[in-house]
Amino acid sequence: MATMADVARLAGVSIATVSHVLNGTRTVRPETRALVLDAVRAADYTPNTVAQALATARTTTIGLALSAISNPFLGELIHAIEAEAARQGYTLLLVDPHEDPEYEEVVIRRLQGRRVDGVLFAPSARPGAALAHLTSRGVPTVLVDRLIDDRMDQVGSENVEAVAGLVTHLAGAGHERIALVAGHPGLQTTLERVEGYRLGLRRAGLPVELLVDGHSAEEPARVATHALLARADPPTAVITANNSMTIGAMQAFREAGLRVPEDVALACFDDFPWADLFAPRLTAVAQPFAEIGREAVRLLLRRMADPAAPPQTLRLPPRFVHRDSCGCAARAR
Repeated sequence: MATMADVARLAGVSIATVSHVLNGTRTVRPETRALVLDAVRAADYTPNTVAQALATARTTTIGLALSAISNPFLGELIHAIEAEAARQGYTLLLVDPHEDPEYEEVVIRRLQGRRVDGVLFAPSARPGAALAHLTSRGVPTVLVDRLIDDRMDQVGSENVEAVAGLVTHLAGAGHERIALVAGHPGLQTTLERVEGYRLGLRRAGLPVELLVDGHSAEEPARVATHALLARADPPTAVITANNSMTIGAMQAFREAGLRVPEDVALACFDDFPWADLFAPRLTAVAQPFAEIGREAVRLLLRRMADPAAPPQTLRLPPRFVHRDSCGCAARAR
């Protein structure tokens, strides 16, 4: 089996230079880096990460505990985290807690058992046991998306004003019965988006609250939207609190024979790549997933380097994307 010394000899450089290229610990001239990588391929060299971990007490791995990692809408976030981790010389281990607090603790224990150097964690509605395990063992941790404790490093989108802005936008188009299909009960993002919905209603002077639980998934959102449409005073506009629920709501509108935006307006929290291809094109709040992912890794590396550093909370502003599904342009004519 080839060694780092073999690679250094083939490339005509020092072992230290090979190490810097492979671990990203120092900038190396492009031509030297190319020589090293060519030598790695020629020697068929694979780093012995187990030996490195024993020698340095570091595994150069980061754990990511994120429910619904199979959700294609979260791909941008996961890709940004993986890309930044790789750029910093780390490998990412992904686990899916399935929004189950008991299983969440199990997968967090598994990550810690793998001796990851740090954990990025999107906590469930009841994450106490998992957080207690991480903190009691001093595992560097950053909360992602769901910001529940300012005593820890955490990064995610601003939710309250973003949803309040959607309500204001729809109210400005003349809607008085605006509904919210909310996410999984108890999640911090759900609580904040419901708070934003109610804030928007108060600002617009709208007394009617039309709030249903869509449980952050397509089918529950479809059922919840049907319940809204069956009311004696159905909404004229609907806000969905994530993009999976947007799909469910649109299914319900189609099944009820309603056109968007002619019969009911729609605005959603979360944009996704093909929202601009829908008919109608979806008005949405776009979360800065790429920036959240990069900042999460940077916060974690900072915490790993300086465990005593004061915690940081970063709330990144989402972007309002005005398209057709809110029907505002049609109402303005």
